[in-house]
Amino acid sequence: MGRLLRFPSSAAGGSMESGLLVGLRAAQLVSALIVMSLMAYVADWYNAATLTMAPPQINWLLACSVISIFSLGYLEGAKRFFPRAFHSTAALALEAVNALFFFSGFVYLAVFIGKLLFCRGSVCGAARASAVFGALAFLLWCASAALAARTVAQVGAGVSLPRFRMPGRGKPAPVEKDVAMEEGAGAGSRA
Repeated sequence: MGRLLRFPSSAAGGSMESGLLVGLRAAQLVSALIVMSLMAYVADWYNAATLTMAPPQINWLLACSVISIFSLGYLEGAKRFFPRAFHSTAALALEAVNALFFFSGFVYLAVFIGKLLFCRGSVCGAARASAVFGALAFLLWCASAALAARTVAQVGAGVSLPRFRMPGRGKPAPVEKDVAMEEGAGAGSRA
């Protein structure tokens, strides 16, 4: 029980890059939680006060934050606890997709807020703050995607395809020799 758990460090980086990545992950989690809570507040206001569903701009940024939290679970959990389930190229793609989602989400919401006839009160302030934190989340995901791209470029994608041999090419298959010896046909008796 007194064993220390040692987590594998990044193959390309070191403790400095690992510390930077942990800080980025923490900031990504905090920004995703802030965006999620603000968007949930705005969506609840739409559902309760106006008795209509929230606009898709609100729902999309809310979905982006939920996807981001699940992505963080995979990126950190798989790398630390299930290293065989972690692939650096898949991690790079996941980080790039999260950056793209937050970019589209905060731009979509900012354009929506800009086209409103009036925007006052705590709900409008929460929506504006959510757009700002969505932009922050976009920048954080871009930074971690850049670090992941650097790791993939230094270490490689880690993809190894099996080598198949075409029939009839390469070395011929070994032929089994009949080792049964006949009577009188020993090694020393030649006629």
